[in-house]
Amino acid sequence: MDLKARQRVSLSAFFFLSGFCFSSWAARIPTIKNAFGFNEAELGTILLAMPISSLIGLPFSGWLVTKYDSRIPLTAGFVVHALCLSLISFATTTLTLVMAIFLFAFSMRILNIAMNTQAITLQKQFDRKINGSFHGLWSTGGIVGVGFTTLLVAMDVSITPHLMSVTAAVILATLFTYRFLLRNDRSTAGNKLTFGKPDPYILYLGLMVFFAAICEGGMFDWSGIYFQEVVQVDIFTAGYLIFMTCMALSRFLSDRIIDRIGMPATYIFSAVFIFSGIGLAILFPSFWPAMIGFSLVGFGTAAIIPMTFTLAGASKKYSPGMAISIIATYGMVGMLIGPPMIGYLAHAFNLRVSFIAFACAGFMLIPISQLFFRKEARVATAN
Repeated sequence: MDLKARQRVSLSAFFFLSGFCFSSWAARIPTIKNAFGFNEAELGTILLAMPISSLIGLPFSGWLVTKYDSRIPLTAGFVVHALCLSLISFATTTLTLVMAIFLFAFSMRILNIAMNTQAITLQKQFDRKINGSFHGLWSTGGIVGVGFTTLLVAMDVSITPHLMSVTAAVILATLFTYRFLLRNDRSTAGNKLTFGKPDPYILYLGLMVFFAAICEGGMFDWSGIYFQEVVQVDIFTAGYLIFMTCMALSRFLSDRIIDRIGMPATYIFSAVFIFSGIGLAILFPSFWPAMIGFSLVGFGTAAIIPMTFTLAGASKKYSPGMAISIIATYGMVGMLIGPPMIGYLAHAFNLRVSFIAFACAGFMLIPISQLFFRKEARVATAN
């Protein structure tokens, strides 16, 4: 196996582990809700800890990937992230729960920026698109994580041994795999963040990530609650599992789909799938319509983040690490607004009605993506 193939396999393992960790947490949100007796609004407030922490961690993570090779913050971030996952299960008060979630999200932001910086840099060594496959493996890790959680929920295994076993497996895999990561990828230019009028190229990409984050983050945090309280099934992870499965399948195919129909059309189809899937789950809140609806949302959200991060790597103003860090800030604002907003809307009306916000966010990808590509076409014509 040549060097770049070995680096791709190693990085793929980290994307898989990241998805596995995250879904292990997200699939246990209903368990935590019941254990602490939170209502929807209270849960929404607790979930604010993640995007706030990630937002705080963004400038720090951006600095790390410009100061060091990205494999260093990636490895350190993964070890801390895995340890914080177990801390969540040991929380006995609301304060300790929030603190554990805060640290979990902070370390996740560091590893995600470093991981995607590696992916964009490695992409340049290949003649074909590979970024979608990395995100497909993230979703695959998510599927394995939620599948494992579903099995443990069915066996009535408590949250503590579950998350501790995930921590142990992730740390062992990280310590074995990190030595094969891409080296010497620190950028020497484009690392300075400039304030003032936003760069239009980054602004449009950021807005697309913002609306995608509202949909994707909301599905991560609320799909289990939706199936538990609206669809009313005992195995509440079913909706999350089908969402992650369809997202993974679509991400593995996304590079070929983009090559076939182009990015502008892919953004449009993604928005239509999200809008239609949420609409179906709202209008027909029984098991199979909701499963089909969540499947469509998985297909719809799949390509947006990989596409947008790939476009970020082509920024003429910023290095890949800095561009991804800036765009991820928009995503964190979406995460900051989305899940808590659903909690407050559900508390004011009901959870079913609150999901309309996801449909609206998905639809917004159409006008913003079209404005972006029209602007880029004008720039290309002018040059």
